[in-house]
Amino acid sequence: MNMFGTLLLVALLQTGSTPPDPGPAPEGMAWIPGGEFVMGSGDSDKLARPVEKPAHRVRVSAFWIDTTEVTNAKFAEFVKATGYITVAEKDIVWEEAKNQLPPGTPRLPDEELKAGSVVFTPPSRAVPLQDISGWWSWVDGADWRHPEGPGSDLKNRADHPVVHIAWEDATAYARWAGKRLPTEAEWEFAARGGLESATFTWGNEPFSASSPQANIWQGDFPHRNTVVDGHERTAPVKSYPPNGYGLHDMSGNVWEWCSDWWRVDLYRARGLEGSVVVDPRGPSKSHDPRQPFEKQRVTRGGSFLCHDCYCAAYRPAGRQGSAIDTGLSHIGFRCVKDVELTDKNKNQ
Repeated sequence: MNMFGTLLLVALLQTGSTPPDPGPAPEGMAWIPGGEFVMGSGDSDKLARPVEKPAHRVRVSAFWIDTTEVTNAKFAEFVKATGYITVAEKDIVWEEAKNQLPPGTPRLPDEELKAGSVVFTPPSRAVPLQDISGWWSWVDGADWRHPEGPGSDLKNRADHPVVHIAWEDATAYARWAGKRLPTEAEWEFAARGGLESATFTWGNEPFSASSPQANIWQGDFPHRNTVVDGHERTAPVKSYPPNGYGLHDMSGNVWEWCSDWWRVDLYRARGLEGSVVVDPRGPSKSHDPRQPFEKQRVTRGGSFLCHDCYCAAYRPAGRQGSAIDTGLSHIGFRCVKDVELTDKNKNQ
């Protein structure tokens, strides 16, 4: 029995039922059979953050998922077909932006409301890790076509993940493609690739400098990247081995949007309930005391900026919230598609 067959058998034993026959795979997608798993991090994971705990049991139904992050080439097809303009390509509307700022914040000058995005800008020396302004800069004119701002382009990056994508940009693409964004639970189940409670998408062994398993940061963050994994910023999709479900870059490269609202207390509430959570769709609204005025959705998977000294979220349990109107140079996405039952399955 091959790896996929073994993982499928495990899923069947966990759920006690047979998932529907998925039929032919949609182009560029893999079938995830669904099942029950432990979501979040246990006490043995020394890299875990409080928002990943407590670990709790979740059951998800079968679904299809993109085997890679959506690339620049794929996103360009969408834009050509629809004329879509991303959030980063539009001037900021003050009446909308002020709702995510403390009440009474003075109106920003027009020159600070120009179209643009936030770009990773490595400092020349070590900076305090508590101050993210040490490596992030707002750049007028930065967007998916110009990842580092005016003067940059997508030459030789057609197969890199598209970045500077806000949540509404990702959902617009998904609707056009006849898909949707994954729930946080679906994303983690798929990222684990059938490895129950493993620390990383590839198992429990740590990152290997000789045989890199993912595109993350090596060296001293954020000022010195030794580029051991071969890529200073984004890497072409499929640059690293897939997980057990045949999915690439579920660890590192770029953060990926999920459909769920972000709440820092979600796992604690589930832990108190103690029951198996079935196909969770996330909370009804976002909540983060550190960013009380921001509306945030979940992002998963970490990015090329992940380093254990600061952000070890390249593990399948790693999670964070991101403002829905924000697209940074390390945020992208992939899509999922619900399994369409055959007539035979519908009658069962």
